[in-house]
Amino acid sequence: MPTTSSAFRPLRPPRNLTSELITRLTDEITAGNLAPGTRLPTEQEMMATFGVSRTVVREAIAVLRAEGLVETRQGSGAFVSVDPGRRPFRIDPEGLQSLAEVLNVMELRIAVESEAAGLAAERRTKADLARMDRTIAAFRKAIERGETAVDADYDFHAAIGRATGNTYFSQFLGFLGRFIIPRQTIHVDAEDADSRRQYLEGVLKEHLEIRRTIGDGEMIAARAAMRTHLEHGVQRYKRLAGQSAARR
Repeated sequence: MPTTSSAFRPLRPPRNLTSELITRLTDEITAGNLAPGTRLPTEQEMMATFGVSRTVVREAIAVLRAEGLVETRQGSGAFVSVDPGRRPFRIDPEGLQSLAEVLNVMELRIAVESEAAGLAAERRTKADLARMDRTIAAFRKAIERGETAVDADYDFHAAIGRATGNTYFSQFLGFLGRFIIPRQTIHVDAEDADSRRQYLEGVLKEHLEIRRTIGDGEMIAARAAMRTHLEHGVQRYKRLAGQSAARR
């Protein structure tokens, strides 16, 4: 098969070859250079053209298939999907190194997790409340050890998602993983250890208030407490970003 597209040229070795091949093919598909229904080169052709191994080619095709950009047909090879625009929702963890992207995700979280807190207040069980209490205790211990409490923070939000009784809330939070905790991915130089501890103690108090409203079955108050908690996080990172920029 002719491989005249600009996509089909040897890859540079310094980058991760699988990631670069995925990026190259994705760009060509989304730009329309590889039209829907077009058959991709065979494994052997791509190995020779890109200068990569069979494993790299197969891993790249598997990712593109999961992204909805490529479909494979038994005995025929891989083809550009008929409707590559219908891609599954995803958030690229690499993009969350950007403060702007983290804040965008937090806005999404405000919408989803505020409602999750309200549903949790209506549907929580004793086991759900006990799970939240364990995460709060773990958060407190992490602060005492001078840690960032990322795991305990995530586990608290995951416990609320589980308490909704709706698996989609849990799956959504699981999809985001620990990237929903901004201090996991965004590092700022405008905050010292004492300020960070003070902030975490504030987060702990907010977790306690969310837990209280859920435990008391106060749906409206639980939504409000969660919204306030997440909005405080947005405000904090905007402030820290401004302080960091001012120091440069």
